[in-house]
Amino acid sequence: MKTLSYGRQWINDDDIAEVVKVLRGDWLTMGPTVDAFEKSLADYAGVKHAVTFSSGTAALHGAMYASGMGAGDFAVTTAMTFVATSNSVIYTGATPIFADIDNTLCMNPEKAEESINAHGGKVKAVIPVSFGGYPFEIEPFREIAEEYNAVLIEDASHSWGGDRGSHKIGFDADMTTLSFHPVKHITTAEGGAVLTSNDEYARRLKMFRNHGTTRNASEFVDEPDGIWHSEMQDLGYNYRLSEVHCAIGLSQMKRLDEFVGRRREIARLYFRELSGVEGLTLPPGKEGHAWHLFIARVNEELHGQFFGYLRDNDIRLQVHYRPVPLQPYYRKKYGYKAGDFPEAEKYYRQAVSLPIFPLMTDDDVMRVCGVIKNFVWR
Repeated sequence: MKTLSYGRQWINDDDIAEVVKVLRGDWLTMGPTVDAFEKSLADYAGVKHAVTFSSGTAALHGAMYASGMGAGDFAVTTAMTFVATSNSVIYTGATPIFADIDNTLCMNPEKAEESINAHGGKVKAVIPVSFGGYPFEIEPFREIAEEYNAVLIEDASHSWGGDRGSHKIGFDADMTTLSFHPVKHITTAEGGAVLTSNDEYARRLKMFRNHGTTRNASEFVDEPDGIWHSEMQDLGYNYRLSEVHCAIGLSQMKRLDEFVGRRREIARLYFRELSGVEGLTLPPGKEGHAWHLFIARVNEELHGQFFGYLRDNDIRLQVHYRPVPLQPYYRKKYGYKAGDFPEAEKYYRQAVSLPIFPLMTDDDVMRVCGVIKNFVWR
Protein backbone atom coordinates (compact mmCIF):
# COMPACT_ATOMS: atom_id res chain seq x y z
CA MET A 1 0.00 0.00 0.00
CA LYS A 2 1.43 3.37 -0.98
CA THR A 3 2.14 5.98 1.63
CA LEU A 4 0.11 9.18 1.37
CA SER A 5 1.79 12.32 2.68
CA TYR A 6 0.01 15.61 3.30
CA GLY A 7 1.45 17.11 0.10
CA ARG A 8 3.43 16.21 -3.01
CA GLN A 9 4.65 17.84 -6.21
CA TRP A 10 3.41 16.92 -9.69
CA ILE A 11 6.13 17.06 -12.35
CA ASN A 12 5.20 15.89 -15.85
CA ASP A 13 7.03 15.39 -19.13
CA ASP A 14 6.30 18.95 -20.27
CA ASP A 15 8.05 20.33 -17.18
CA ILE A 16 11.05 18.11 -17.83
CA ALA A 17 11.18 19.12 -21.49
CA GLU A 18 11.27 22.80 -20.56
CA VAL A 19 14.18 22.21 -18.19
CA VAL A 20 16.08 20.29 -20.87
CA LYS A 21 15.48 23.16 -23.30
CA VAL A 22 17.07 25.60 -20.85
CA LEU A 23 20.01 23.28 -20.17
CA ARG A 24 20.70 23.14 -23.90
CA GLY A 25 20.36 26.90 -24.29
CA ASP A 26 22.61 29.90 -23.65
CA TRP A 27 21.33 31.04 -20.25
CA LEU A 28 21.33 29.31 -16.88
CA THR A 29 20.57 32.35 -14.74
CA MET A 30 19.04 35.83 -15.10
CA GLY A 31 17.93 35.22 -18.69
CA PRO A 32 14.72 35.21 -20.75
CA THR A 33 13.05 32.34 -18.88
CA VAL A 34 13.19 34.31 -15.62
CA ASP A 35 11.56 37.25 -17.40
CA ALA A 36 8.88 35.02 -18.93
CA PHE A 37 8.07 33.34 -15.62
CA GLU A 38 7.83 36.69 -13.85
CA LYS A 39 5.50 37.99 -16.56
CA SER A 40 3.26 34.92 -16.23
CA LEU A 41 2.99 35.47 -12.47
CA ALA A 42 2.24 39.18 -12.79
CA ASP A 43 -0.31 38.67 -15.57
CA TYR A 44 -2.11 35.96 -13.60
CA ALA A 45 -2.48 38.18 -10.54
CA GLY A 46 -3.24 41.33 -12.54
CA VAL A 47 -0.30 43.32 -11.15
CA LYS A 48 2.55 45.24 -12.81
CA HIS A 49 5.50 43.36 -11.36
CA ALA A 50 6.57 39.94 -10.17
CA VAL A 51 10.11 39.59 -8.81
CA THR A 52 11.34 36.04 -8.31
CA PHE A 53 13.54 34.90 -5.43
CA SER A 54 15.46 31.77 -4.51
CA SER A 55 12.86 30.73 -1.90
CA GLY A 56 9.63 31.87 -0.31
CA THR A 57 11.66 32.97 2.71
CA ALA A 58 13.95 35.07 0.51
CA ALA A 59 10.85 36.63 -1.06
CA LEU A 60 9.54 37.56 2.39
CA HIS A 61 12.94 39.03 3.30
CA GLY A 62 12.87 41.03 0.08
CA ALA A 63 9.40 42.39 0.80
CA MET A 64 10.44 43.50 4.28
CA TYR A 65 13.49 45.24 2.83
CA ALA A 66 11.46 46.91 0.09
CA SER A 67 9.04 48.27 2.69
CA GLY A 68 11.91 50.19 4.28
CA MET A 69 11.77 48.16 7.48
CA GLY A 70 14.75 48.35 9.81
CA ALA A 71 16.01 48.64 13.36
CA GLY A 72 13.44 50.19 15.71
CA ASP A 73 10.46 49.22 13.56
CA PHE A 74 7.65 46.80 14.38
CA ALA A 75 5.64 44.54 12.08
CA VAL A 76 2.51 42.68 13.12
CA THR A 77 1.70 39.19 11.89
CA THR A 78 -0.22 36.12 12.95
CA ALA A 79 0.88 33.75 15.69
CA MET A 80 -0.16 30.89 13.41
CA THR A 81 2.21 30.72 10.46
CA PHE A 82 5.50 29.19 9.41
CA VAL A 83 8.46 30.79 11.19
CA ALA A 84 9.73 32.37 7.94
CA THR A 85 7.02 35.05 8.07
CA SER A 86 8.27 36.63 11.27
CA ASN A 87 11.90 35.59 10.85
CA SER A 88 12.05 37.79 7.75
CA VAL A 89 11.16 40.79 9.91
CA ILE A 90 14.02 40.01 12.27
CA TYR A 91 16.45 39.74 9.33
CA THR A 92 15.96 43.48 8.73
CA GLY A 93 16.69 44.38 12.36
CA ALA A 94 13.02 45.08 13.10
CA THR A 95 10.81 43.39 15.71
CA PRO A 96 7.85 41.12 14.89
CA ILE A 97 4.78 41.38 17.07
CA PHE A 98 1.98 38.85 16.98
CA ALA A 99 -1.80 38.63 17.01
CA ASP A 100 -4.06 35.68 17.74
CA ILE A 101 -6.23 33.95 15.14
CA ASP A 102 -10.00 33.89 14.67
CA ASN A 103 -12.27 31.10 13.40
CA THR A 104 -10.83 31.41 9.87
CA LEU A 105 -7.45 30.32 11.31
CA CYS A 106 -6.07 33.61 9.94
CA MET A 107 -5.00 36.69 11.89
CA ASN A 108 -7.78 38.38 13.85
CA PRO A 109 -7.76 42.06 12.74
CA GLU A 110 -9.01 43.27 16.12
CA LYS A 111 -6.21 41.41 17.87
CA ALA A 112 -3.73 42.83 15.35
CA GLU A 113 -4.75 46.37 16.22
CA GLU A 114 -4.59 45.56 19.94
CA SER A 115 -1.04 44.29 19.46
CA ILE A 116 -0.04 47.44 17.57
CA ASN A 117 -1.45 49.68 20.30
CA ALA A 118 0.29 47.61 22.97
CA HIS A 119 3.55 48.55 21.24
CA GLY A 120 2.93 52.27 21.17
CA GLY A 121 0.90 52.41 17.97
CA LYS A 122 4.03 52.02 15.87
CA VAL A 123 4.04 49.54 13.01
CA LYS A 124 5.92 49.48 9.72
CA ALA A 125 4.08 46.56 8.11
CA VAL A 126 0.88 44.58 8.58
CA ILE A 127 1.47 40.98 7.43
CA PRO A 128 -1.63 38.76 7.34
CA VAL A 129 -1.26 35.17 6.09
CA SER A 130 -3.89 33.46 3.94
CA PHE A 131 -3.43 30.38 6.09
CA GLY A 132 -4.06 27.01 4.46
CA GLY A 133 -5.23 28.83 1.33
CA TYR A 134 -8.14 30.67 2.99
CA PRO A 135 -8.79 34.06 1.29
CA PHE A 136 -9.37 36.17 4.40
CA GLU A 137 -11.20 39.50 4.20
CA ILE A 138 -8.43 41.95 3.40
CA GLU A 139 -10.24 45.27 3.92
CA PRO A 140 -9.87 45.32 7.74
CA PHE A 141 -6.12 44.93 7.32
CA ARG A 142 -6.04 47.61 4.62
CA GLU A 143 -7.80 49.96 7.03
CA ILE A 144 -5.30 49.17 9.79
CA ALA A 145 -2.37 49.72 7.43
CA GLU A 146 -3.75 53.06 6.31
CA GLU A 147 -4.52 54.18 9.86
CA TYR A 148 -0.97 53.46 11.04
CA ASN A 149 0.77 54.44 7.78
CA ALA A 150 2.05 50.89 7.35
CA VAL A 151 2.75 48.70 4.34
CA LEU A 152 0.29 45.84 3.76
CA ILE A 153 2.16 42.63 2.87
CA GLU A 154 0.18 39.43 2.32
CA ASP A 155 2.03 36.18 2.88
CA ALA A 156 0.22 34.12 0.25
CA SER A 157 2.55 31.12 0.35
CA HIS A 158 -0.52 28.92 0.90
CA SER A 159 -2.96 30.55 -1.49
CA TRP A 160 -1.53 31.04 -4.99
CA GLY A 161 -4.29 30.35 -7.48
CA GLY A 162 -7.03 31.32 -5.05
CA ASP A 163 -9.16 34.41 -5.37
CA ARG A 164 -11.27 37.05 -3.67
CA GLY A 165 -14.17 37.17 -6.08
CA SER A 166 -13.05 39.11 -9.15
CA HIS A 167 -9.47 39.47 -7.85
CA LYS A 168 -6.86 36.76 -7.81
CA ILE A 169 -4.73 36.39 -4.71
CA GLY A 170 -1.77 38.70 -5.26
CA PHE A 171 -3.79 41.72 -6.38
CA ASP A 172 -4.96 43.29 -3.12
CA ALA A 173 -1.92 44.01 -0.95
CA ASP A 174 0.94 46.46 -1.46
CA MET A 175 3.15 43.40 -1.81
CA THR A 176 2.23 39.72 -1.88
CA THR A 177 4.75 36.94 -1.31
CA LEU A 178 4.60 33.46 -2.84
CA SER A 179 6.39 30.16 -2.25
CA PHE A 180 7.14 27.51 -4.89
CA HIS A 181 8.24 24.74 -2.53
CA PRO A 182 7.31 21.24 -3.83
CA VAL A 183 4.14 20.98 -1.71
CA LYS A 184 2.77 24.34 -2.89
CA HIS A 185 0.34 24.97 -5.75
CA ILE A 186 3.10 25.17 -8.32
CA THR A 187 6.73 24.32 -7.74
CA THR A 188 10.12 25.42 -8.99
CA ALA A 189 11.79 22.93 -6.58
CA GLU A 190 12.66 25.85 -4.34
CA GLY A 191 11.69 29.42 -5.09
CA GLY A 192 9.42 32.33 -4.35
CA ALA A 193 8.25 35.68 -5.67
CA VAL A 194 6.92 39.06 -4.64
CA LEU A 195 3.99 40.57 -6.52
CA THR A 196 3.40 44.33 -6.57
CA SER A 197 2.10 47.16 -8.72
CA ASN A 198 4.41 49.65 -7.00
CA ASP A 199 7.35 50.59 -9.24
CA GLU A 200 9.61 51.61 -6.36
CA TYR A 201 9.02 48.41 -4.44
CA ALA A 202 9.84 46.43 -7.60
CA ARG A 203 13.05 48.39 -8.11
CA ARG A 204 14.18 47.78 -4.54
CA LEU A 205 13.26 44.07 -4.74
CA LYS A 206 15.31 43.55 -7.89
CA MET A 207 18.32 45.31 -6.42
CA PHE A 208 18.04 43.46 -3.11
CA ARG A 209 18.05 39.99 -4.71
CA ASN A 210 21.21 40.87 -6.65
CA HIS A 211 23.69 41.91 -3.92
CA GLY A 212 22.20 45.41 -3.67
CA THR A 213 23.60 46.30 -7.10
CA THR A 214 22.19 48.07 -10.13
CA ARG A 215 23.24 48.50 -13.76
CA ASN A 216 20.51 51.04 -14.45
CA ALA A 217 22.25 54.29 -15.45
CA SER A 218 19.32 56.41 -14.26
CA GLU A 219 19.95 55.14 -10.72
CA PHE A 220 23.72 55.69 -10.57
CA VAL A 221 25.15 57.75 -7.74
CA ASP A 222 28.64 58.04 -9.27
CA GLU A 223 29.74 59.10 -12.70
CA PRO A 224 29.98 55.90 -14.80
CA ASP A 225 33.51 54.55 -15.31
CA GLY A 226 32.41 53.18 -18.68
CA ILE A 227 29.65 51.17 -20.31
CA TRP A 228 30.48 48.31 -17.92
CA HIS A 229 29.63 50.43 -14.86
CA SER A 230 27.51 48.99 -12.04
CA GLU A 231 27.03 50.06 -8.45
CA MET A 232 26.37 48.38 -5.12
CA GLN A 233 24.10 50.88 -3.41
CA ASP A 234 22.91 48.84 -0.45
CA LEU A 235 23.60 45.55 1.30
CA GLY A 236 21.71 42.91 -0.65
CA TYR A 237 21.87 39.16 -1.09
CA ASN A 238 22.25 36.60 -3.84
CA TYR A 239 18.59 35.61 -3.87
CA ARG A 240 18.26 35.07 -7.62
CA LEU A 241 16.17 32.24 -9.05
CA SER A 242 17.83 30.39 -11.94
CA GLU A 243 16.60 29.82 -15.48
CA VAL A 244 16.26 26.11 -14.66
CA HIS A 245 13.94 26.77 -11.75
CA CYS A 246 11.92 29.27 -13.76
CA ALA A 247 11.55 26.80 -16.63
CA ILE A 248 9.75 24.44 -14.26
CA GLY A 249 7.65 27.29 -12.89
CA LEU A 250 6.69 28.65 -16.31
CA SER A 251 5.55 25.19 -17.36
CA GLN A 252 3.69 24.63 -14.08
CA MET A 253 1.83 27.94 -14.45
CA LYS A 254 0.01 26.44 -17.45
CA ARG A 255 -1.60 23.96 -15.02
CA LEU A 256 -2.13 26.18 -11.98
CA ASP A 257 -5.91 26.40 -12.44
CA GLU A 258 -6.04 22.64 -12.97
CA PHE A 259 -4.03 22.07 -9.78
CA VAL A 260 -6.24 24.35 -7.70
CA GLY A 261 -9.39 22.90 -9.25
CA ARG A 262 -8.32 19.40 -8.23
CA ARG A 263 -7.54 20.56 -4.70
CA ARG A 264 -11.05 21.96 -4.49
CA GLU A 265 -12.51 18.66 -5.69
CA ILE A 266 -10.59 16.78 -3.00
CA ALA A 267 -11.77 19.23 -0.35
CA ARG A 268 -15.39 18.68 -1.45
CA LEU A 269 -14.90 14.91 -1.15
CA TYR A 270 -13.54 15.30 2.37
CA PHE A 271 -16.50 17.45 3.37
CA ARG A 272 -18.94 14.96 1.87
CA GLU A 273 -17.39 11.93 3.54
CA LEU A 274 -16.28 13.34 6.88
CA SER A 275 -18.95 15.88 7.82
CA GLY A 276 -20.80 13.37 9.99
CA VAL A 277 -17.81 11.99 11.87
CA GLU A 278 -18.32 12.72 15.55
CA GLY A 279 -15.20 14.10 17.19
CA LEU A 280 -13.78 15.55 13.97
CA THR A 281 -14.06 19.26 13.15
CA LEU A 282 -13.54 20.22 9.52
CA PRO A 283 -11.83 23.44 8.40
CA PRO A 284 -13.58 26.67 7.45
CA GLY A 285 -14.40 26.79 3.75
CA LYS A 286 -14.98 29.75 1.48
CA GLU A 287 -15.34 30.59 -2.21
CA GLY A 288 -11.91 31.26 -3.63
CA HIS A 289 -10.12 28.95 -1.17
CA ALA A 290 -6.95 27.47 -2.70
CA TRP A 291 -6.79 24.47 -0.31
CA HIS A 292 -3.06 24.19 0.18
CA LEU A 293 -3.95 22.48 3.44
CA PHE A 294 -7.03 20.58 4.59
CA ILE A 295 -6.82 20.93 8.35
CA ALA A 296 -9.11 18.88 10.55
CA ARG A 297 -9.28 19.18 14.32
CA VAL A 298 -9.71 16.41 16.89
CA ASN A 299 -10.19 16.52 20.64
CA GLU A 300 -6.95 17.26 22.45
CA GLU A 301 -6.92 13.99 24.37
CA LEU A 302 -7.08 12.02 21.09
CA HIS A 303 -4.69 14.19 19.08
CA GLY A 304 -1.57 12.06 19.45
CA GLN A 305 -3.43 8.77 19.11
CA PHE A 306 -5.17 9.93 15.95
CA PHE A 307 -1.92 11.11 14.41
CA GLY A 308 -0.21 7.81 15.22
CA TYR A 309 -3.14 5.68 14.02
CA LEU A 310 -3.10 7.25 10.57
CA ARG A 311 0.68 6.99 10.41
CA ASP A 312 0.41 3.28 11.20
CA ASN A 313 -1.95 3.05 8.20
CA ASP A 314 0.62 4.73 5.90
CA ILE A 315 -1.07 8.12 5.96
CA ARG A 316 1.48 10.77 6.89
CA LEU A 317 -0.26 13.71 8.48
CA GLN A 318 1.40 16.95 9.55
CA VAL A 319 0.64 19.68 12.06
CA HIS A 320 0.77 23.23 10.71
CA TYR A 321 2.10 24.81 12.93
CA ARG A 322 3.34 25.27 16.45
CA PRO A 323 2.52 28.91 17.29
CA VAL A 324 5.59 30.94 16.36
CA PRO A 325 5.82 32.95 19.61
CA LEU A 326 6.05 29.69 21.57
CA GLN A 327 9.11 28.48 19.69
CA PRO A 328 12.15 28.44 22.02
CA TYR A 329 13.93 31.22 20.11
CA TYR A 330 10.96 33.58 20.40
CA ARG A 331 10.29 32.77 24.04
CA LYS A 332 13.92 33.47 24.90
CA LYS A 333 14.28 36.61 22.77
CA TYR A 334 10.91 38.27 23.39
CA GLY A 335 9.55 36.67 26.54
CA TYR A 336 6.41 35.06 25.11
CA LYS A 337 4.79 32.32 27.18
CA ALA A 338 2.01 29.76 27.04
CA GLY A 339 -1.38 31.42 27.27
CA ASP A 340 -0.44 34.56 25.32
CA PHE A 341 -2.30 33.39 22.19
CA PRO A 342 -5.10 31.12 23.41
CA GLU A 343 -6.88 30.52 20.10
CA ALA A 344 -3.68 29.62 18.22
CA GLU A 345 -2.55 27.40 21.10
CA LYS A 346 -5.88 25.57 21.26
CA TYR A 347 -5.81 25.06 17.51
CA TYR A 348 -2.27 23.63 17.68
CA ARG A 349 -3.30 21.05 20.26
CA GLN A 350 -6.04 19.78 17.92
CA ALA A 351 -4.86 20.28 14.33
CA VAL A 352 -3.98 17.64 11.75
CA SER A 353 -3.33 18.35 8.07
CA LEU A 354 -4.86 15.60 5.93
CA PRO A 355 -3.34 14.64 2.55
CA ILE A 356 -4.36 17.01 -0.23
CA PHE A 357 -2.47 17.32 -3.51
CA PRO A 358 -3.53 17.15 -7.18
CA LEU A 359 -2.06 13.70 -7.84
CA MET A 360 -4.40 12.15 -5.25
CA THR A 361 -7.10 9.98 -6.77
CA ASP A 362 -10.65 9.75 -5.49
CA ASP A 363 -9.74 6.28 -4.22
CA ASP A 364 -6.87 7.81 -2.23
CA VAL A 365 -9.28 10.25 -0.62
CA MET A 366 -11.76 7.51 0.18
CA ARG A 367 -8.98 5.46 1.72
CA VAL A 368 -8.05 8.34 4.04
CA CYS A 369 -11.70 8.81 4.96
CA GLY A 370 -12.13 5.10 5.64
CA VAL A 371 -9.17 5.00 8.01
CA ILE A 372 -10.47 8.07 9.83
CA LYS A 373 -13.92 6.51 10.22
CA ASN A 374 -12.35 3.32 11.60
CA PHE A 375 -10.51 5.24 14.32
CA VAL A 376 -11.96 4.59 17.78
CA TRP A 377 -13.47 7.98 18.64
CA ARG A 378 -13.58 7.57 22.40
